[in-house]
Amino acid sequence: MHIQTDGHTTFNPAYSHQAVDLQDSQQQERQCSSDRMGLLLLLTSSLLSSYFHPGIVVDAQRSFAIRNIVLSLEPSTNVTRDTNVTVRCKAIVSSSGSEVLSREYTIYKDSQKVYTKNSSTSEDLLYPLPGARVSNTGKYRCKINIEGKERTSEATKLTVTGLSKPVLHLNKYVVNEEEEVTASCTAPGETGSIFFYFYEDSKEILEDRVNSNQLEAKFRFSSIGHHTINCAYAVLIIPDSFKSEQSNMITVSVKELSITPVLEIFSQSRVYEGDQLNISCTIRNSVNSSVHITHNLYLSHGTKLLSSGETKVNHSMVALAKDPVDFECRLEMGHVDKVTTKMVSVTELFSAPTLTMSPAEVFQKEYMTLTCKSENYASERITREELSYTLKPPDIPLTSMKPGVFSGKALQFDFNYTCVAQAKGIMKHSDTLTVYPKVSVSIPKISVVGKAVLGQPFRILCQSDTGSFPINYTLIRDYEQLSTTTVKLPPQEALFTVTISRPDEISKYMCRAKNNHREALLSKRLNATVIVPLTDPTLTVLPHIPEISEGDHLYLICGTKGSPPVTFKWYRDGNKQPLFTTTTDKNNTHYQVSHLSKEHSGTYYCEAVNHANIVVRSEKVTIEVRMALWKKAVIGGVCLVVVSMLVVACVLYFKSKRDAAPLYDGMEGRVTNGT
Repeated sequence: MHIQTDGHTTFNPAYSHQAVDLQDSQQQERQCSSDRMGLLLLLTSSLLSSYFHPGIVVDAQRSFAIRNIVLSLEPSTNVTRDTNVTVRCKAIVSSSGSEVLSREYTIYKDSQKVYTKNSSTSEDLLYPLPGARVSNTGKYRCKINIEGKERTSEATKLTVTGLSKPVLHLNKYVVNEEEEVTASCTAPGETGSIFFYFYEDSKEILEDRVNSNQLEAKFRFSSIGHHTINCAYAVLIIPDSFKSEQSNMITVSVKELSITPVLEIFSQSRVYEGDQLNISCTIRNSVNSSVHITHNLYLSHGTKLLSSGETKVNHSMVALAKDPVDFECRLEMGHVDKVTTKMVSVTELFSAPTLTMSPAEVFQKEYMTLTCKSENYASERITREELSYTLKPPDIPLTSMKPGVFSGKALQFDFNYTCVAQAKGIMKHSDTLTVYPKVSVSIPKISVVGKAVLGQPFRILCQSDTGSFPINYTLIRDYEQLSTTTVKLPPQEALFTVTISRPDEISKYMCRAKNNHREALLSKRLNATVIVPLTDPTLTVLPHIPEISEGDHLYLICGTKGSPPVTFKWYRDGNKQPLFTTTTDKNNTHYQVSHLSKEHSGTYYCEAVNHANIVVRSEKVTIEVRMALWKKAVIGGVCLVVVSMLVVACVLYFKSKRDAAPLYDGMEGRVTNGT
């Protein structure tokens, strides 16, 4: 290797041998590359020679077509169990060459791939199903693939009928209570997804699904005696299932464990409320018993658990006369329960008290009496004087008048009372009595509903602000009772219909309200506005009709009798719409037409209405607008001028005629000009 430094070249002997070896290696590689190139050229020449040699045909690209593919089932589409079934897949393929194309077959059952095979022959594909089972039931299809081209046959359904009889085996035929039994149910020769069912005395006790033809289950029997066990299975073929017949029956004998609970109640022959009861719950076990099981004892009274233990339970309590409920001693041993019960009849020392109120209805702050009493008691054990009574809550403002009797004023709100009877340590409560103090009715108010129109029916409302229902309302006129109505519920109202003929009659009405034994309360007199319907409408014209001339101001005054406010409308014949409308608190008003002209001539009338909604109309008035005086004067003046001019003209005319007459000169028949 030569190393150049500072512009000079030097020789390093340490690298001389490595350089020689590198040159030899490069020469050998060039020789091998030359040999490989020659071999490649020779092979290419040979292939080209064979391709173009006469008598030899090589397909550069062979064409083919899959004409059809058919799947068939042999010997039939419906077969019985254990039949040897063959699935045949036949493909018809057209090809441009003589050699058979390589093909791939795939068999599907219900869209699931079950078999695949590559073949280089044109023979049919055979897929055997030896000893067919119900699980082989389904729709089969065949698919062929040749160099990426695929075709699938139509589906053909295979139905296999017949299931083998299931076989049941038990590991024990005689067992004790609480012992476990292992059962095995087998479906000989069956395949697929299988449901197994176990039955005890024809009642299904277990169901499970497995993917094998056998299921093992463990269970215990709930009662002693003989039990019949059998099983069955069903093969699942979605969406259907096919169930087998019942298996062989096996009888299992269940023996009772010689161990029982014992319940003892120590009391007098006749038990009264308040007596002491001593109760014992124990286990009785036979001497020959060899079964050692953990015990648990439970002593209960109805649904209340009194005590529990392993071998013995004791409990003491005071007897109470309630609904008869059994005492229960329950023994639990694993999965086995043994129960014994006893009922104790307890005689009632005294009956539950009843609480009543007098009077049956009471008003706020009125006196009332509450009575608490037990109707029955055991005279052989207690006397009536030994019974004491109290009221709850204890701070109520009622005073005890004698045993069981309490008196005082009713409260101003609803209140619950309870009575407690007590004797020899026994306490009994009455049912809750709710006192609803009634509210006395307040002074009623009387008013008119809507409008009071003279001569028309209208309604009067009588109502109190407070008061308990029912409330009796009475309408009075001049202290004479007219009608009574009863309001029982809040939505109801006391309404009375009346008619008056004079406005002052409205103040004669009053109403009376009552809801208790006290005197009824009277309202004030009815004070309301009475609407008097309109009458006697008139239409007055100013100035007087003969004096109406052009340029005048016309006033049409409409008046009527009745209660204001009044709405007036003025009309002119030929117009449906009013000329003018106004509402006033007076009984008359006017409509003004300024600067009259001939066009204002016509027939006029007015209408009036008030809150009685009765429309009244005036008589019609015909107005003729005459010519103005100055126009008459002008016309007269013009006429005088014209006449004067005519007179002057006539005078001048006749004068001129007279002046122009001919002159005679004394000779007959001769006329001269006057010269």
